[in-house]
This record gives sequence, structure tokens and C-alpha cells, in this order.
Amino acid sequence: MNSVTDKQFVATVTSQLGWNDQFASALDYAAAADQPDNDRPRSVDVARRVLEMGSDSDTVIATLLSDPGLRDLLDDKRIEAEFGSKIARLTQGVNQLNNLKEGAQAQIDSPQQAENLRRLLMAIISDVRVMLIKLCYRVERLRLLKYAAYEQRRWIAQETLDIYAPLANRLGMGLLKWELEDLAFRALEPQGYKRIAKLLEEKRSEREAFIEQFKTRLRQLLADQDLTASVEGRVKHIVSIWRKMKRKNLEFHELFDVRAVRILVDSVADCYAVLGVVHTTWQHIPSEFDDYVANPKNNGYQSLHTAVVDEDGKVVEVQIRTYEMHENSELGVASHWRYKEGAKLDQRMDSNIAQMRDLLQGSAEEVSDAISEISTELSSDRVYVFTPRGQIIDIPQGGTPLDFAYSIHSEVGHRCRGAKVNGRIVNLTTVLQTGDEVEILTTKESRPSRDWMNRNLGFIKSAGTRSKVRNWFNHQDFEQNLLDGKSIYDRILSKYSIHNANLKQLVAHFKRKETDQFFADIGRGLITSAQILGFLQSTPEHDPFRKIKKESKAPTSKDDVSVQGVGNLMTQFARCCKPVPGDEIIGFITINSGISIHKRSCSNILSLPEAKHQRLIEVEWGRQNDSVYPVELSMTAYQRTGLMQDISTILANLKINLLDINSTTNKVEQMVYTNMIMEIRSVDELVVIIDKLSQLPNVQDVRRVA
Repeated sequence: MNSVTDKQFVATVTSQLGWNDQFASALDYAAAADQPDNDRPRSVDVARRVLEMGSDSDTVIATLLSDPGLRDLLDDKRIEAEFGSKIARLTQGVNQLNNLKEGAQAQIDSPQQAENLRRLLMAIISDVRVMLIKLCYRVERLRLLKYAAYEQRRWIAQETLDIYAPLANRLGMGLLKWELEDLAFRALEPQGYKRIAKLLEEKRSEREAFIEQFKTRLRQLLADQDLTASVEGRVKHIVSIWRKMKRKNLEFHELFDVRAVRILVDSVADCYAVLGVVHTTWQHIPSEFDDYVANPKNNGYQSLHTAVVDEDGKVVEVQIRTYEMHENSELGVASHWRYKEGAKLDQRMDSNIAQMRDLLQGSAEEVSDAISEISTELSSDRVYVFTPRGQIIDIPQGGTPLDFAYSIHSEVGHRCRGAKVNGRIVNLTTVLQTGDEVEILTTKESRPSRDWMNRNLGFIKSAGTRSKVRNWFNHQDFEQNLLDGKSIYDRILSKYSIHNANLKQLVAHFKRKETDQFFADIGRGLITSAQILGFLQSTPEHDPFRKIKKESKAPTSKDDVSVQGVGNLMTQFARCCKPVPGDEIIGFITINSGISIHKRSCSNILSLPEAKHQRLIEVEWGRQNDSVYPVELSMTAYQRTGLMQDISTILANLKINLLDINSTTNKVEQMVYTNMIMEIRSVDELVVIIDKLSQLPNVQDVRRVA
């Protein structure tokens, strides 16, 4: 440890924040992690820089504990136990950023990839102070690049210019931004850096003398107008000079802003008053005037910029801003969040930060409440995940490995048979999180599954991905699609016990000219099972009892069913067919038990003698309530270990109450036949249950009984 440096750090903390046991303990841990003569920055040096940014004690302590050398010594639970949950969350956030594999920058081959990585970094942090700590660590690491290998120096410096300096700029941390850029430029362009630094040094004495004279005269002019202001010379950063020379094809002596002063005042009105004094005293250059007070930059930066020419023809750049604007520019978000918890930043980074900076002008309570609302509103946007080679792919929030695969290339999606997330094989319905590394397992031939297009099964989140899968089926052989479509159609009728579907009505409803085209489009996925089932449920089939139907009215009863629009009558649900909301139903007037409610397709109703047709009565479902209805399902599956447990897990996840379950096993055929009675609220819920159970391994068939 550098005892002199550490004593200075202790003295600074004591004077600014007050020394306490937590600081002492954190400094001891930092000492344990210290490794002299290394290219890794010391956490004490980083903490001092964080302290200079106006940060609170939690942030400074978290910086000391974020040293990578402490990962094996301090785990999250120990940090929380010794330092509290706030510091633990900050430390965890920094470690999470550090866990992103180094060298990912090598895969940044386009501006969009750089933007994706910037958004990923902001998306995975839960407190803006985490990014401040990360940026300060990066500054210190750049200072030690001379100890690193050549290739490492190059990619760290380039990554800084591509990722971290723009992030500092967006957060309004101007001081860090310039340090990051100058240090990275020194590593990437050492000759260019030395040339500009030498030119600046050669002219320094002359420039400093001129600036002192200019400042003295300006102070007197402002005092004569009763304007209170601070007038200082401004250091021009090397990267800024180099970029302007390149962009405008200028030589060093042609730059306007090598000589520069900055004027700080109390109010916006004073800014414009000072501008008037400057412009009336010296000739200004119109093309160099920018009003960022009335029209702030996207990152919230505010200042008046102008350039004037003195009597000897020398150009001086003048910046005029309030003290608050200057603090925003130099320290950015960090200075405003002193002693405040940060709010989570999400992928819509530019909009989010802009709104944050506006809100930071209010009280602490207003800031906290408003930032929370913004985070909630913007959180459901995109997630950013890595390929095994480090490329970043953005997919919708809630996206799955299939969304990821199709985002890489349609053919990768078509050939997908599985996926690994962070090295572990997962289901294709797994929801990906920002920062995950995803590897797609493929087969030689393209063979998407039709189940992927079923929204209930959760394979796909993106409409674009679903469209790519559908297009694949559209281009397959017509005869095969025809056979697949017929099979799907028959399975729908069988699963949901539909006995009297009118095929001609279906073909006409879906505007197909012939039944073969109808079946082929089912096979292609252009007509889905849900669409067919929805039509069959909403349109009464042609049956012998339609002559008794009367004009339907909107349900007015709060009961489960209403009889010809009237509720509060004695009704019961037939045990033979167990109707549930969504089924087409009809009532049968019994002798002693009121009205028995049946499905219209119930075999007992269809076989009812002609003499009893007069006892049929029109009924309809009442308004939706929380009632549940028993329904019976049968399942056929090949015998395997864990089948019953998987069934229970699916029903528990769907919050379905299982009333009864019975299974029989045919040991010769190795088949299991299972009957389940459960409570559901509607046919829509039944569709989801059947779809989920059908996806279990070894399951051959699931259908509704009766």
C-alpha cells in the first residue's frame, strides 16, 4: 500500500464525509486486495476520484469494495452483513459489469453494435452510481496502460472510445468524458498525442500571458456593469483539438478555441447579460455562436458558446454558463444523486437520461417518485444478449432462444433444435435476460415446429420471428401441408369434443375457395388452431334444435347462466358433458331439478327423442365471474419416470385446482392412460391446459372427455 496516498485519502474523507468504522474496514479490505507493480488500478485511487466527483459515503465505500481482487475474499452476503444492503447493491452492480467478458469490444464491428453494448451496460445496472464507479475505474486503468501488453492496450483504449466515453457524455459527466478520451487517444495514437501536447506546451507561456490579460479586462468590464461572475481560463482537451483539426482540415494555429475562457454566473439572465458585454466589446464570429441554454444538447448540456477577435486579431473562445450548469457539465448525474438512491436505467437510454436530468431540478421526493415512474414505463423494451463470440443481439423483453436464433439469421432459427444459456441447456421457452450468453444448437436440415407459432406455448415473443416461422411453412410442399392441415383439424375436433362442425361454414368464413386450400393453409400456419376453435365456439352449428332459438340478448344475469335473458332460476350443469364458459349450451327442463345445462354437442341432447324437444330452452352464459367448472381430460402417454410430477407442475403453474386423477398402465405396450378432473373458468383456459400438457415428453394425446 502507498501509505502517503492512503493518509491523504483518509484526510480527504474525514474532512468531506467524516471518517467512521465502515471506511476503516473498507480500507483494510482494499489493502488486502492491493497488488503493486500491476496494471490493475488500486481501489483507493479510484475511490479518491469518486470522492472528487461529489459522491456520498456509500458510493465511496462501495468503490473500495469493488476491487476485482476482493471477489474471492468478500461475497455478497458478507458485504451486506458488514456494510448494509445499500452498499452491497452498489458493489454487486459493479461486479456485474465487471463480469462481462473482456474483449467483447473486439466484436464491435459497427456503430449499432457499439450502441447495443452501451445500452446493455445501462440496462443491467440498478443504480446510476454503479456506472460512475465503473467509469472511474476505467480512467485509472487507462493511466496504467503502459504496463499492459500491446494488444491489450489497443482494445482497452478502443473500447473506451466506443463505449465508456459516450456513456460518460450521455450522463453529463464531462470531466470523466475528457479524461477517458485523452487517455485512450494517447494509447491509440501516441505520436498524434505527443505532437499536439508539444504544440500546446510550446505556446503555453504566450497563451497564458494573453489569457491573463483578457481575463483581467473582462472582469473589470463585468464589474462596471454590476455583474458578479467568476472568470477562468479553460483547458482545451487534446482529443477535442485533434478531432477539430481532422474534421475541418485545419492546422493547429488555425483553431479558434485554443485560447479559451469560461465565465460562471448565478442566473440565466446574467448569462445573456455577460454575452452582451462580450459582444459589444469585441467583434464576434457569427458562425461560432451556439446557444445551448435555450436549446440544450441531448445529454442536457447547457452553455453559451461564442468566439471573439481582439484588437490584435487573436481569437478567443468564450463559454458562459451558470454555476449549476457547470456542475452538471463537469460532474453530471453524480453530483445530483448525492445521498440519494439511484433508479434503474433501462434500454431506452437517451430518453430516460434526458428525463432524469430534467427531473433532477426538483426536490429529492419528486425525483425519486418520478424516476420510479419512468423506469416502470420504459422497462418493457429490449434485452441485450451475447453470442458465444461476444456479439450483442437485441430482442424484445420476454424474448426466448428462438427469438435470438431468428435475430441472428432465419436459417439458424429454422435449424434450431435446442439452446444453451450461460453454458447450460435450457428449454426453448426460457425467457432470456440482459447479459445472458446464448448458444443455439442446430441440426443439418431446416425443420421448424408448428408448435412454435402457438402463442399459448410461449416459444416465441416477437411477431417478426413468428412471421419467419410461418413463411417457412408457406413455402413447403402443398400436398404435405394439405395432409398436415387435415391432421391438425381432426385433432382440434377430437381434443375439444366437437361433433357437428360445419366444414363449409369454416371454409367460407376463412374466405377459401375450396376445402383443400383451407386444409393446406392450416398446415402452413396461415389459419391457426385458436382461430378455428374461436369460430366454432362463437357460431352455433347447424343442428335439429335451431328452430327453438329466439333472438339472443346480451347477458344481463350475474349468475353463471341466464334462461332466455332471465337469471336467478334454478339451474344445474349436466354431468354427462360438463359445459364450461365458451361452450355452446342449451337447457333441458327436468321434472324435479330445474333446468339442466348441456353442451349443444352433448350426445344425450343429440339423441333426445322428438317428443322431448319441447322441453329444450334457450340459455346463455351470464356475465363473467370467478366461478369454476369441472372438466375431465384424458391423456395417453408412453410410460416414463416423472410424468405425474410434470403434470402436477404444469397445473400448479397455471393455478389449476386438480380434483381427481387416475392412471392405469399397460405394461405390455408401456403406455399410461390418465384421466383428470379439474376446475377451470373458461374454454380459453382449457385450450392453454391442453396445449401445455401436449408438450410434455412422451405424451401422445390429450383431449377433453365428452
